[in-house]
Amino acid sequence: MAKEIKTPKAQVKKKSEEQSTELAFGKENYRLLLIGLAFIVTGFVLMIGGGSDDPKVFNEAIFNFQRITLAPLLILAGYVIEIFAIMKKPKE
Repeated sequence: MAKEIKTPKAQVKKKSEEQSTELAFGKENYRLLLIGLAFIVTGFVLMIGGGSDDPKVFNEAIFNFQRITLAPLLILAGYVIEIFAIMKKPKE
């Protein structure tokens, strides 16, 4: 015959309450997620513009350093920060 183990209901309830209040991310993870999001948004904002009001006139501003190099680097850095923030173990 199998031996049945009995646990008091109060202990079971306490364990389930502890598990439900534990978050997947820590405070530092959320901070890093917001920093990464700020990098991504800043990169996309830097890409805005450079067009011309007159479609017959070409505007060279579309090919400047800000839109071609800086903005994509900021977006890429933001995604790297986001991945790091998700993978980082929270401190207990």
